[in-house]
Amino acid sequence: MFRDRDHPAAGAGPLSLAIVGNAPDIGDRGAQIDSCDMVVRFNNAAGFTRASGRRVTHLALVNRGGQPREWLEDEGFTRRSELRAARRVILPFPALDGKEGAGLCHTEALLRRLSPLGLGVEVLDEALHRQARASLREHGAKGAPNPSTGFLVALHMARALPQARIHVFGFGFAGWRGHPWAAERRWFETAHRERRLTLHPLRALA
Repeated sequence: MFRDRDHPAAGAGPLSLAIVGNAPDIGDRGAQIDSCDMVVRFNNAAGFTRASGRRVTHLALVNRGGQPREWLEDEGFTRRSELRAARRVILPFPALDGKEGAGLCHTEALLRRLSPLGLGVEVLDEALHRQARASLREHGAKGAPNPSTGFLVALHMARALPQARIHVFGFGFAGWRGHPWAAERRWFETAHRERRLTLHPLRALA
């Protein structure tokens, strides 16, 4: 998953990782975020400014639904500053084939569009989604919960980099009603208490 240049030099201490959500009122966190070895941002990277930092090493791009369709129709998509700055792209949903994926899954089209940029691209697999759904049920979600991209990427990073110091910024736990936000918040709060990551509150909640 990670190339040598994604890691600090030997003896530099544990890897530090900032996962930066798109919620408003993040506060002035730019220097803290930019000081991390790796910085993960999402989709259109709202707030990609001084207050929330100017670095991005990994950009998670949703690959199902209307948003990726808009990107694919935009001639300037691959010239976006946050995409040009990234070293890797994470697509959070496994590819769908046939009728199941028709009009919904844009994985292959995104891969073709991103290919000339020479970025490493990773598609999160169904095993991670099963783990995500199980974790959310443990934290109060019912049935077959639909995890958000932010939750999937955070779970993936925590699993891939168990020794890293993970800092989570800009997560408001609100948005599309199909995601189990209360269960996701409880998962992050539990991980914070267990010191598996540090959840930084929004400025409005601090």
